[in-house]
Amino acid sequence: MTRILHRQIHATLRTAVGGKGVELFDRDGRRYIDASGGAAVSCLGHGHPDVIAALHAQADALAYAHTSFFTSDVAEALAERLVADAPAGLDYVYFVSGGSEAVEAALKMARQYFVEVGQPQRARIIARRQSYHGNTLGALAAGGNAWRRAQFKPLLAETHHIDPCYAYRYREAGETEADYGLRAAQALEDKILELGPETVMAFVAEPVVGATAGAVPAVAGYFRRIREICDRYGVLLLLDEVMCGMGRTGTLHACEQDGVVPDLMTVAKGLGGGYQPIGATFLSGRIYEAFAKGSGLFQHGHTYICHPMACAAALAVQEVIARDRLLDNVQAMGAHLARRLGERFGNHPHVGDIRGRGLFMGVELVEDRGSKAAFDPARKLNARIKHAAMDRGLAVYPAGGTIDGIRGDHILLAPPFIIDAATVDTVVERLGEAVDAAIAQAA
Repeated sequence: MTRILHRQIHATLRTAVGGKGVELFDRDGRRYIDASGGAAVSCLGHGHPDVIAALHAQADALAYAHTSFFTSDVAEALAERLVADAPAGLDYVYFVSGGSEAVEAALKMARQYFVEVGQPQRARIIARRQSYHGNTLGALAAGGNAWRRAQFKPLLAETHHIDPCYAYRYREAGETEADYGLRAAQALEDKILELGPETVMAFVAEPVVGATAGAVPAVAGYFRRIREICDRYGVLLLLDEVMCGMGRTGTLHACEQDGVVPDLMTVAKGLGGGYQPIGATFLSGRIYEAFAKGSGLFQHGHTYICHPMACAAALAVQEVIARDRLLDNVQAMGAHLARRLGERFGNHPHVGDIRGRGLFMGVELVEDRGSKAAFDPARKLNARIKHAAMDRGLAVYPAGGTIDGIRGDHILLAPPFIIDAATVDTVVERLGEAVDAAIAQAA
């Protein structure tokens, strides 16, 4: 009997009681490799002594102070650290409690910016289908996850969506990667012109699409062209790095690999590594100055913004990543993971695509490799894979609706940055067994 409204009311959940490094332990003594980091959250794994010590020290000093009265040393220190490591031009940061709040804040920043600079007619948001930006109403409206949006659509603000940069599904036969990237980006300019450039506020996108489509990176050149289009029409570029950011792809920020700097950027998940709930919105100096020289405030806020305990956890996580050169390991183990996935699944009759960056990898499953036809959603293949993997001591993140919110299955892998080659090999071995068992069961 539970009094919790769980995500799945009729699901039987195992009870986690502990964790160490890349493993989690349940009440019955079973051990699980956390190969998805929860949902790309646990970048340092579990039970890291430095983060726990930082939380103890902060609790002894100050657990909470409301930001209408006080700032705190730890929040200021975290902001200095993040801005120093951010892409040039992202000069300020706003702390919240998670990714949805970060996106919600960013959308409000974009709107208030245009009000402050005398362009109040700009209120339209363009985003991409098969994206996910959070579950608050504003973030859900911006997102393009059809299943998550469906029943709440009457409550959502009107937004406008274009196709994602999803080479496996949208690149045409004989089309070069560069040509495809330009064609995919052209959809943004076409939509801006359709809506009226003077009415468009922001374009929102994940540099590497996360759980909705399974670690889909844009092709080279796509985001550079997107940046040019935004600049041409005075549209703000808002990059959502809640899942793919903070080192997950091998650089601290995923957009570094695309060679662009956004006007607004959101992070969460790996920012605090799961040790405390925290997210952040980065904003450019231009947006900050518009607020500072205009109304002198950002008309937004939550009770727990800049929470000292959350900031202490995040600061400790970021210090460990830098001190231990863990991004080097993300790159090395990411390459090893990609190679091992290719060896195990490259010729698999039901694997259509293996993709991603760093320790952020996706495997797309298909019923027919030649036609790329998806499995019937009624077979619930992704749920079967999740259960089969858990039975083998492996936690991964399978999901459905990869293609259009209804059809398609994929598996997302996002293990802790501290993972080693032997553990990667074990992950791939157990995943292979789970996939084959689930497909056989679903036949």
